[in-house]
Amino acid sequence: MATIQASSSSASSFPRDRTSAASKTRESHISVLKLPCAGNLIHELNRRNGLQTINSAEMKPFIRTNMKNEEANGNWKAVEELYAIMEAVADRSEMHKNIGVQRDNWNRLLLNSLNVMTVTAATMAGLASLTGGGAPLLALKLSSTLLYTAATGILMVMNKIQPSQLAEEQRNAARLFKNLHQQLKTVVEVGRPSLNDVKAAMERVLALDKAYPLPLLGTMLEKFPETVEPAVWWPREQQRSQQEETVGGGLERNNGWSEKLEEEMREVVGVLKRKDEAEYLRLSKLVLKVNKILAICGPFLTGVAAVGSVLDGSWAVALGVVGGALATVVNTVEHGGQVGMVFEMYRSTAGLFQLMEETIESTLEEKDVEERENGELFEMKVALQLGRSLPGLQNLTATHSPSSPREFASKLF
Repeated sequence: MATIQASSSSASSFPRDRTSAASKTRESHISVLKLPCAGNLIHELNRRNGLQTINSAEMKPFIRTNMKNEEANGNWKAVEELYAIMEAVADRSEMHKNIGVQRDNWNRLLLNSLNVMTVTAATMAGLASLTGGGAPLLALKLSSTLLYTAATGILMVMNKIQPSQLAEEQRNAARLFKNLHQQLKTVVEVGRPSLNDVKAAMERVLALDKAYPLPLLGTMLEKFPETVEPAVWWPREQQRSQQEETVGGGLERNNGWSEKLEEEMREVVGVLKRKDEAEYLRLSKLVLKVNKILAICGPFLTGVAAVGSVLDGSWAVALGVVGGALATVVNTVEHGGQVGMVFEMYRSTAGLFQLMEETIESTLEEKDVEERENGELFEMKVALQLGRSLPGLQNLTATHSPSSPREFASKLF
C-alpha cells in the first residue's frame, strides 16, 4: 500500500515537473526571440552591410566644427575681397593725386601763357600806333590780332573747365580715398569683417568715383551749376521707416548712450544745419557769382582788344591796349586767385557738414542701442571733427537756441 502511494505521488509529480520545464523552455525561447530596438537593428544591418553608424551625440562636435569652418571661410572670403578693394582704393588715391598735380600745372602754365600773350598783344597794338605805315604796321596789327584771338579761345576753354577747381576736386578725392583705405585697414585688422562690409566698401568706392570723376569730357562736374548744393561723396542711405525709439532713460546707460547724449547729438545736427552748412552754401553761391562775372569779362575784354587792334584811330588803339591790360588783370584774379578752387572748397565743406548730419541722424534712428557705435566714442569723434573738446561740445548744445545768433558748431572751418 505504501508502494502504491509512493508510485502514485511520483506519477502525479512527473506531469507537473514536465509542464513547468516546458513552460520554462517556452519562456526561454520567447526571451531569445525578443526583437531588438530599432536603433540596434539599424546598427546591426549597417554592420552586416559594412557601413558605420554614427550617433547623433557624436555628430554634434562635427556640426559645430563645420559651422565654425563655414563662418571662418566666410570671414576669410570677406577679408580677401576687402584686401582687393583696398588695393583698388590705394591705386585710385595715387591716381587722383597725380592728376591733381597735373591739373594744377595746367592752371599755372596756361595762366602764365595767357598773360604773356595778352601783354605781348597789347604792346604790339601800342607800337602799331607809333609806326608810320607799310609792312611794319600790318605785321604788328596782324600779330596783335592773332595773339588776342588765340588768347580768347584759350581763355574760353580755361573758364569752361576751371583748372584750379579740377585740381581741388582731385585733391579732395585723393584725401577721401586715402581715408577710406585707412578705414578698411582698421576693419580688417581690428574688426570681424563680413560680406556686408564688402558691400558697403564697394558702394563707397563707387560713390567717390561718381562724386569726383577723372575724365574731362562727358562726366566732368558742372563748373557753373544752376543751383549750388553740398558735395556728396558717400552712398545716400534710404530713410528708415521705423519710428525713433527713446533709449537710455536718463540714469541708465546702454552701450554708452543716454537720453541726454541723444538730445545733445540732435542739437548738434540742428546747429550744423542752421549755421555751418547754411553759411558755406551762402559763400559758395557768392563765389560762384564772382567766378561767373570774371569768366564772362575775360574773353569779352580780349575780344574787344582784338577788334581794336585791327581798326585804325586813337580809340581803336585805346581799345587794343587798355582791353589787353584789363584782360590780364581779370585773368590773374580769376585763375591766379583760383576762384574756382575756392568755390569747390566751400562746396566740399558744406558736404562734410551734411555728411556729419546724416551720420548722426542714421545713428540715432537705430532702435537697438547695442547695434550702434559706442556713445562715448561717437561723441568724441563728433567733437574731434568739429575741432572742439567734449566740454566745449556740451556747452554748445546746452546754451544754444534756434533764435539766438550763436557761434558755429565747427571750429576748424
